[in-house]
Amino acid sequence: MSKLWNIFERIVLSVLRFFLKIIGRELTEEGGQAFMQFVKFALVGVTNTVVSYLINAGMLFIMGKAGLFPKTDIYIANTTAFFLSVLWAYFLSNRFVFKEDENKEKRVWWKTLIKTYLAYAFTGLGLSNLISYVGVEILGLNKYIPPLINLVVSVPINYVLNKFWAYGQKKVEDNERETIPA
Repeated sequence: MSKLWNIFERIVLSVLRFFLKIIGRELTEEGGQAFMQFVKFALVGVTNTVVSYLINAGMLFIMGKAGLFPKTDIYIANTTAFFLSVLWAYFLSNRFVFKEDENKEKRVWWKTLIKTYLAYAFTGLGLSNLISYVGVEILGLNKYIPPLINLVVSVPINYVLNKFWAYGQKKVEDNERETIPA
């Protein structure tokens, strides 16, 4: 898998370098790493989107067939999809996207998880339910469409919140670093 990722990364960065060259820019090492982090976040986001949408649609289908909560099914489905898909995103992001920098303050996993939930709550619960309400109740859209609309708005917001807040690490002052006695 690592070999396949390395090939994918080289292709992505080559394409980016090509487009940057057209506009007279060069890709720095740091810029390439930042771009690949966003690509990883986007790939986690794709899997998260699939998981979230399948849970959402599955819940709507099950509740519809069972005749449960016909007026609030979209909100129950959104909420269930939110909790399960954010947990999915946390595990993947922690492992593949926002790796811990050993030269910075150590992250506490449960604090990061809580911050991840809060970051996604802004868009995954608040914005998603608002878009569902406006889309279904006011605009008359099919209830399967608003979750897709929410994605366009929430992805960039979630990346910034996760990168700089949920997974952000503070620099450790030199005098705070643990020293190992010789």
